[in-house]
Amino acid sequence: MSSTFSGAHRLYVKSLYKRFLVNELNWAARRDAWRPRALAIRAEFERNRNVKDPRALAEIFAKAEAQLADKLHPDPYIPAMMPGGTKWERNLPPPTGPIFDHEAEEHH
Repeated sequence: MSSTFSGAHRLYVKSLYKRFLVNELNWAARRDAWRPRALAIRAEFERNRNVKDPRALAEIFAKAEAQLADKLHPDPYIPAMMPGGTKWERNLPPPTGPIFDHEAEEHH
């Protein structure tokens, strides 16, 4: 099964799809409220699945990126333990090296 599009194209489409889903999840308070919107996003991606014309694809991608930029959540959800989260580096483990160098000559 050969494809006319490169792996980079497929990665871009997957990334765009995931960004849409994550953004919608940021707007939804619960997953059961998010699920119908996720299905609508999937249907939109499936509707454009068989487009082979590069110019038409570029137009579709430009519209999708603009739509995503317009609907970006101003305060997206960040898991607590991830960088930028509320617990990121809150309780760091103690350093494993010496705290005070007892063998230094200026301390004798």
